[in-house]
Amino acid sequence: MLVDFGLKPGQRMAFRRLVDANARASAAEPGCRRFDVLEPEGEPDRVLLYEIYADRAAFDAHLETAHYVAFDEASAALCASKSARTCALVCEGGAP
Repeated sequence: MLVDFGLKPGQRMAFRRLVDANARASAAEPGCRRFDVLEPEGEPDRVLLYEIYADRAAFDAHLETAHYVAFDEASAALCASKSARTCALVCEGGAP
């Protein structure tokens, strides 16, 4: 998953507290292989998530967790926009 949040001006730190807590909890889920929070350089009101799950069932289970539901509800007021894109992992980099 690639998730792109456009934040309301001045909300980055409040959003980061919420999203960082969600990322740590999500990374501990059984089917989560990766969960990164990214800040594009030069774009203070934008945060990206890069998430890899073992399969669709693991991602669907993530959407039902208490920590995700709490994050989604609490962060909505801090965001001007949100878009998500589902991608297929076709080549995983790193050491063989």
